[in-house]
Amino acid sequence: MVRLTDHGVVLAADGTFTAVKCAEQQSGGKRKTMAYGILKAHNHSDNMEQLQLKFDALVSPDNNYVNILQTARASGIKKFPVPYVLSNCHHTLCAVGGTINEDDHVFGLGNAKKYGGIFVPPYRAVLHQYMREMMAGGGKMILGSDSHSRYGALGTMGIGEGGGEVAKQLLGRTYDIAYPPVLAVKLTGSPRPGVGPQDVALALIAATFQNNFNKNKVLEFVGDGVYNLSMECRMGIDVMTTESAALSSVWCTDGKTEEFLAEHGRRDAYREMAPEAGAYYDGLIEIDLSSVECMIALPFHPSNAMPIREFKERMPEVIKEVEEAGNKIKGNHGEPFSIQSHMRDGEFFVDQALVSGCSGGLFENIVAMADILKGYGIPGSGLNLGINPASLPVMADLMEQGIAGELAVSGATLRPCICGPCFGVTDVPANNQVSIRHMTRNYPNREGSKPGQGQMACACLMDARSIAATVRNGGKLTAATELDVEYRTLHHHFDPKIYENQVFDNYNKGDDSVELTMGPNIADWPEMQPLTKHLLLKTAGSYHGSVTTDELVPSGEASSFRSNPEKISEYAMISRDPEYVGRAKAVRALEKSRREQADGSIQTGDAECNNLLAKLTVELGCSISDITLGSLMVSDKIGDGSSREQAASCQKVLGGFANLANEYATKRYRSNLINWGLLPLRTEEALDIPVGSYLLIRDVRDVVSSCKNPVMAEVLDPASGSVKAVLNCTLDALTEDEQKILLSGCLINYYRS
Repeated sequence: MVRLTDHGVVLAADGTFTAVKCAEQQSGGKRKTMAYGILKAHNHSDNMEQLQLKFDALVSPDNNYVNILQTARASGIKKFPVPYVLSNCHHTLCAVGGTINEDDHVFGLGNAKKYGGIFVPPYRAVLHQYMREMMAGGGKMILGSDSHSRYGALGTMGIGEGGGEVAKQLLGRTYDIAYPPVLAVKLTGSPRPGVGPQDVALALIAATFQNNFNKNKVLEFVGDGVYNLSMECRMGIDVMTTESAALSSVWCTDGKTEEFLAEHGRRDAYREMAPEAGAYYDGLIEIDLSSVECMIALPFHPSNAMPIREFKERMPEVIKEVEEAGNKIKGNHGEPFSIQSHMRDGEFFVDQALVSGCSGGLFENIVAMADILKGYGIPGSGLNLGINPASLPVMADLMEQGIAGELAVSGATLRPCICGPCFGVTDVPANNQVSIRHMTRNYPNREGSKPGQGQMACACLMDARSIAATVRNGGKLTAATELDVEYRTLHHHFDPKIYENQVFDNYNKGDDSVELTMGPNIADWPEMQPLTKHLLLKTAGSYHGSVTTDELVPSGEASSFRSNPEKISEYAMISRDPEYVGRAKAVRALEKSRREQADGSIQTGDAECNNLLAKLTVELGCSISDITLGSLMVSDKIGDGSSREQAASCQKVLGGFANLANEYATKRYRSNLINWGLLPLRTEEALDIPVGSYLLIRDVRDVVSSCKNPVMAEVLDPASGSVKAVLNCTLDALTEDEQKILLSGCLINYYRS
């Protein structure tokens, strides 16, 4: 299905690719890609190797826009410089915390009125669908504070980043990044009936995630196969490229693209886009669409994907692997995680089915489900099917064309236009149940499980078509290609009046006299300290394997406290290491005590720490005020998953000053660390740093300000103060602004000064 070429290639005039022959062919061909043209048009530096980008539009959902707005306000914002869409799609049904959700929405609307923003009220649209329908267009760039900010099918390079990067754009600053590698994704053929966009996406992710093939790279979709796909199919594939760890994506455009934009009242946003002959790419992914099978991504990552056919052939073996992985996550909390009972008579049965949001809730997906379910009913004695259309215009057209009624008769329920189940705040399955979902993620906590409390469920990703086929067969796992279905080709009609009547578009019409209403949960960021001369780190968390952003700060009910930095920090690592918060707070308390010693004495309340600090002041020839004490998180790989800045800011609020890893899963997580003043230390050495270990970085301000690499991190014996080992680390490349942010203690401190 998927073939990878891991070396430079050049696009020929006939659409074939050949190996690059010389440096001149590479440098000249680099300028012939679609990505180069878009990046050049948005670059504000005089160097295309070190980009300083400004975006055409910004977008944030309600699970993080309050923090971003608070950061921008604390940094002195006067107005939104570009269209900034505040979408209310993540937390509309998450009622934990009383008035919190609507308090945040009131605050968001107030900011849109004050600074000139665009406010999409609850239930009107999932943020990415709104951006497709109303904001994306040829040659544009959009930055979002949600990791699935992908609009490449419309010719827009979308990038999902942490809130700090959005705040920088609001303050007129740039998004600084080295010119990224660009990969060609050549599509050929056409999908078979029953194969949908999620199947293509999962095949791509399975082939590229574990080997880091796409990591922090731009994917450029080319080939005749592009033109054989509908716009919605392209969008459904495109939004899932985030799960391959790609930085961004862009597709060739055609008449279908122009038609989509024209139907949404934006024909002038169309731009014919294709690479030139001779375009150079750093690698090549080839996908034969006609060979793609119906796929299933098993827990606990979208990359754990295989054809449904293969899963059935290897069922006992694969289920055993899933259970082993689940019990490793669950630990000794409650009865062992088990889904063996779902195997019956050589078949696999599921308990719940959901299709939702930016990847699943598209018009064509839902029509195809109605075609598959035609004439069949879903009994109320077990399996349920829920559908969240991606926007109110999609919902309205499903009703207008009778599809909603057909699905209701079959027993499916259409829910509001929100990200609920995808974000883990609605439709949580029961313990040890299996849920099949057309949405973006199936992390171990994403469906609402709480392994630390003995609650564990199993979420599998599939395309809407195979989900409907499985529901039609009474919950027996079924690939849509196993059924003979007559699929309709219905045209989606977009009604612009829905948004004209209901979306508050106040761009360029801000009113500084507007007073903001701040609910009782909305809190300002706490004071964050800058680095002093030396940095002493105490390890509060040390892990093997990968630490995801859903573990760093869980989605679901914990995010109800997203607007209160101290409250949400209480949930950091709660599903994997419930003791982390207590250990980090203890280090924070020691540092606070150290700062409060006006007479320069060393009395932190911890005898071991006092002893070590006393020895270090002698060894380093400095006063206690020259040593910053902060907590450290250590793991082999950190940061796979969401762009939510709370994954880093919670660590900072708890007194964190650094991460140490062999690898950072994404560029956006590393950026989050920097924006919150945490050193992104990386090493090639094996990491065996137990909890409680102390690491010293001498002259850390000089290390950061001059970007000195390697960074020598000394592992200390707390009793004697002697050096037990020295880790050879790096901060990798830092821009001048990133150096200043780290020295200041966080982005807010830097911009405030």
